[in-house]
Amino acid sequence: MKIKQELFTGTSWKTLSEADGFKASASQLVLAFGERILLSNTDVYGQLRDRYPAAAIVINSTAGEIFSDHVADNTIVATAITFDKTTVRTVQIDIENYQESYRAGQKIAEALDDPALAALFIVSDGSWVNGSKLIDALNDSLHRVVPITGGLAGDATRFASTLVGLNEPPATGKIVGIGFYGDSLCVGTSSMGGWDVYGPEREVTRSEYNVLFQIGDTLALDLYQDYLGKYAEGLPSAALFFPLSMRTTADSPPLVRTILSIDEAARSMTFAGDMPEKSLVRFMTANLDRIIEAAATAAHTAMSALAPTPELVILVSCVGRKLVLGQRTDEEVEAVRDVFGEATVLSGFYSYGEIAPTAPGARCELHNQTMTITAFSEQ
Repeated sequence: MKIKQELFTGTSWKTLSEADGFKASASQLVLAFGERILLSNTDVYGQLRDRYPAAAIVINSTAGEIFSDHVADNTIVATAITFDKTTVRTVQIDIENYQESYRAGQKIAEALDDPALAALFIVSDGSWVNGSKLIDALNDSLHRVVPITGGLAGDATRFASTLVGLNEPPATGKIVGIGFYGDSLCVGTSSMGGWDVYGPEREVTRSEYNVLFQIGDTLALDLYQDYLGKYAEGLPSAALFFPLSMRTTADSPPLVRTILSIDEAARSMTFAGDMPEKSLVRFMTANLDRIIEAAATAAHTAMSALAPTPELVILVSCVGRKLVLGQRTDEEVEAVRDVFGEATVLSGFYSYGEIAPTAPGARCELHNQTMTITAFSEQ
């Protein structure tokens, strides 16, 4: 595998790293993660197409860009990849509203499923797509379990619109699937939140998609404000520090759900992921040291699945983690870098939703407030 990574800061491109023998004309895949307004005002696709004529070029907007051991804002990070033995196929699906999300996942699976499929990476619009239904369709439609990872595009902290594009300038309402094929590719995945849980587990008794109305016999916002105590005065921004743990059934692994907004009149809360009725929820709170340690733990888990040291690692973390960690955000990326070492190329972005299995070999899930890792190496 040969990789070149570049950084665009608004005026020119700077090479961050380039493997010996790298040839731009041979690159199969370019991943470009960038700030939404910068992407809108720059012909990123045209510039990348000129340099990488044969590559599938995937572009998406972010809530922060990751490279090496850094987290940047208002930049574009492009990672061009040439595999030695692995082939790549891509597909783009357009979507007009979240109700089309399940069918979109089916279409991606239909286009990319293959006995030689080794991994699937998804880059999705982060504003119009029901990420949970998209992932359910991928899990249901693929003929066998393969690692499915990726993320929902971001828009910094504006939450206005997100952009995704495959072999064209990025736009709203796009979902891109990237399939990797061949038995020479080794893929390690992991996801970890690091949040502390407290209080009893309670059942969701009334909800609609991602809007939670009632927990047990209590209106959702009433119960949430009661648990937050003095911190409830800081809502809705304080909600980033107090997400919910959610299990769809008593046997399911817990997922983190971020609160996007509250409705004082309806006494409800809207989440960045579905909150199905009869699911089990529990309150969570932030411990910054534990959140950073979780990133390192996730890296060790992903690393353990690989024999050779990975050549490429893609990190997708949550905008909520970035806001909670603040000036310490770089530390979770540095923790991952310490595990993989300097020889591995790190790329990634802060997202509006993270896609990864809860454990190696498990079904894929939609996460919030979670660090997810996809590590690639070729044998």
